[in-house]
Amino acid sequence: MKILAALGGNALLRRGEPLDIETQRRNARAAALALAPVAGSHRLVITHGNGPQIGLLAEQAAAAGDSAPLDILGAESEGMVGYLLVQELVNARPDQPFVTLLTMVEVDPADPAFDRPIKPIGPVYADEAWKALAARTGWRGAPEGAGWRRVVASPAPRRIV
Repeated sequence: MKILAALGGNALLRRGEPLDIETQRRNARAAALALAPVAGSHRLVITHGNGPQIGLLAEQAAAAGDSAPLDILGAESEGMVGYLLVQELVNARPDQPFVTLLTMVEVDPADPAFDRPIKPIGPVYADEAWKALAARTGWRGAPEGAGWRRVVASPAPRRIV
């Protein structure tokens, strides 16, 4: 049987946790240990979100003066998360092959979601830090908790390319 497991981006970087690789590796290990038994008797497909990861990469790019587009940052984060998950799945089930597959989707450039960004990415910023970052980068944000979080468009995919 084919089983699809969907992990949200917060499965690897939960709010309030340090934004570092070791935290993501620890959380990927927990997910892999839960999913490895399923992979032993079924065809397992794992899909995952990447909101915290893409936000972190965007912040790093902005700090370096780069305005990397979100599709490129999405591919980077997709590869990073896939790599961490496969590493931990192989550690849990060394007798079984696993593979990471990067995907690209086509979206409608006229999708109204581009006019209403609502997908939160990256960390929560304190008020003053957000104001400075938004002024410097032009990013759009939404209130979250006691701070602000960057929001981006999340258009519906037309098809997987």
